[in-house]
Formats: sequence, structure tokens, C-alpha cells
Amino acid sequence: MEPALFISSVFTLTLVMDPLGNIPMFMSALKGVPEERRRAVIIRELFIALAIMVFFLLFGGYFVSALALDLTAMSVAGGIVLFLIALQMIFPAQHSTFADSPGGEPFIVPLAIPLIAGPSVLTTIMLFSMQQPGRPEVWSAVVGVSWLINAVILGGLSGWFSRVLGVRGLLAMEKLMGMILVTISVQMIMTGLKKFLVG
Repeated sequence: MEPALFISSVFTLTLVMDPLGNIPMFMSALKGVPEERRRAVIIRELFIALAIMVFFLLFGGYFVSALALDLTAMSVAGGIVLFLIALQMIFPAQHSTFADSPGGEPFIVPLAIPLIAGPSVLTTIMLFSMQQPGRPEVWSAVVGVSWLINAVILGGLSGWFSRVLGVRGLLAMEKLMGMILVTISVQMIMTGLKKFLVG
């Protein structure tokens, strides 16, 4: 692969993963986790997301074909999950779904999936691999570099955001991001349905 294509692919995947946009949502999801524990949770979720991305890079095409799934179905499913998460952010229940996880920590959902390794990211990775099949090591490097950029941003800046915004700031940011997530999730569902109906 040419260096220009490699850099372009890394840049594209990093933008799709949107690490800066994920910081407020990470902080709202981790608000019930002790501050000294948050970085460990973030690192764990980052590695889970990396494993999912590598799995889809190597076996995504076979997995989708074996289950007779369509990428539009993944888009709609991801949109529904995001919509439910967004509703919980806007109208927090007394008993959060995060409380069902060990120690009240978010586990896999929503941090690893769909915030880091969401449908758009997994679809982009699969499209990359189909452009130049037979080069898994190159695309693995693209995924690895993009993931590392996300890890540095999420692991390094999330704590700073939490200290600067404070409890009230995080609460306001949570509701704002919830409203934005509602719009994004509805758009994902509508895009998937449109592709299904047109196709």
C-alpha cells in the first residue's frame, strides 16, 4: 500500500471513530465510577473494541455471509441501540442499566460498542478490507494506528474534561450529547431503512 493511501485510511477511520466527540459521552457513562478506576475501565473498553474491530477485519465478511445479514441491518440495529442510550442520557432512570454491571461499571455497551466500535466503524473497516483483499496485515496496521490515536485522546483527555466541567457540567453535557445522539441514531435508522427500501 502506498504511504498516502495508508495515511488517508488512518485519517478516515479516526474521524469515523470520533474520539473527541466520544469524550463527553464517556464521562457521562463513567460518572458513577470512582475517578481512580476510570482510566482502567477506559483501557479495558478500548481493548475490547480493538478485538471487535480486528475480528470484523478478519472475519466480518464470513460472519455477515454466514448469518445472511446485511450492512443496512447493522446500521438500523446500531441506531436503535444508540437511541435507547440517548433516551437514558436525557431521562436518567433511578436505576441505570450500568448498575447491572460488576461494580456499576459500563461493560462493553455503550463504551466499546457502539461508541468506539460502532456500526459505521465496523462497516468502514469491512469496506477497507474489500478494497484490497489479501492484505490483512496492512489493514490491521491501519486499524491499530487509528485505535492508538483514539486511546491517547480518550485515555489522556477524558480525565481533564471531567475535572474542568465538574458534576453540573458533566450533567449538562450528558443531556446535550443525548439530544445529539437521538438525532444521530434516528439518522442511522432512516439511512438503513432507505437503503433497504431502495435496494
